[in-house]
Amino acid sequence: MAIFASLCGIGLIVLVLWEGFETIVLPRRVTRRFRLTRFFYRRTWIPWAKMVKAFVPERRKETWLSFFGPLSLLLLLSIWAGGLITGFALLHWAIGSAVLTQDGNSGLLTDLYMSGTTFFTLGLGDAVPRSTTARFLVMIESGMGFAFLALVIGYLPALNQSFSRREVSISLLDARAGSPPTASEMLRRHGHERGMEALRQLFHEWERWSAEFLEGHLSYPVLAYFRSQHDNQSWLAALTAILDTCALVMAGVEGACERQAELTFAMARHALVDLSLVFKTRPHETDHNRLPPEKLAELRATLVAAGIKLREGGAADLKLTELRWLYEPYVHALSAYFRVSIPPWIAEEDRVDNWQASRWERRSISRMPAERGKGEHF
Repeated sequence: MAIFASLCGIGLIVLVLWEGFETIVLPRRVTRRFRLTRFFYRRTWIPWAKMVKAFVPERRKETWLSFFGPLSLLLLLSIWAGGLITGFALLHWAIGSAVLTQDGNSGLLTDLYMSGTTFFTLGLGDAVPRSTTARFLVMIESGMGFAFLALVIGYLPALNQSFSRREVSISLLDARAGSPPTASEMLRRHGHERGMEALRQLFHEWERWSAEFLEGHLSYPVLAYFRSQHDNQSWLAALTAILDTCALVMAGVEGACERQAELTFAMARHALVDLSLVFKTRPHETDHNRLPPEKLAELRATLVAAGIKLREGGAADLKLTELRWLYEPYVHALSAYFRVSIPPWIAEEDRVDNWQASRWERRSISRMPAERGKGEHF
């Protein structure tokens, strides 16, 4: 029995340390089929999302879904700490519970208590090791406790910085593509003089954003569960709007920055595909067509009104369809998994951008004429 307990304790300690190494230290995607961290998130996120859908009012669902990311991170760190404490307690129990306490008690519960006080370096002195092996285990566990605390201190700021960098560009997209961002608004708002040069610069910035997003979310997949500040914004919606716009430009927006659109499209699609692999979301089509022929005709008319001409004809439509097929199945899969909305191709006429509205102005904005409510876009 002691040998079995020793093996279980060592296995538990090694498993937790390896998971912590892969999650916090290793800066690349882990391709191993089974991971405790991945298993944890898949077995907690899906029940959480179903619970929110069943019991939370519609207007509060996004808020409750946003709780999952931070709470799951705290729970994961607690599970790791509990695993290490339990592993060392099993080792102490396997060597005969060589613990000296003030009341003379011994056993697995006493070993757990001493392991916990050692891991968190409390130094209470009411439970001390009384053999060389036990002292050696206490020394190792104390060092692991310090290392665990240091990793957490270094891990959380890195997460916050990566999240902030991601959200800055999403917020900047608000005035450039609407809320939520759409391809029609992104092109329409760049229909002014020198607008195509501004669009080329925007595509360049989002090519780099997609690369940083990919690297950050491969290293720290938990970031994907952290939701944006506004209910009508998300990393998936922003990435989809950029891909939609790039696809339109590549399909034939006359005088546009086609080469930069190709580069941005490639990087953004790469990010989607790799995120789908990380979260095991198999790409799939849906019965709902985001851009049926009548919507495409409406989109062309909207762009023409803004001074942007989109090529017509079967060849242009076929190319646009082929480009959409390269990324939309991944978008649908990630949208279903993370419970986020996919933006339409054409913005709603009465939609007000986030920067135009506040709680105090909401009532007055709702009474604005349609042309004023649209605001002046840059």
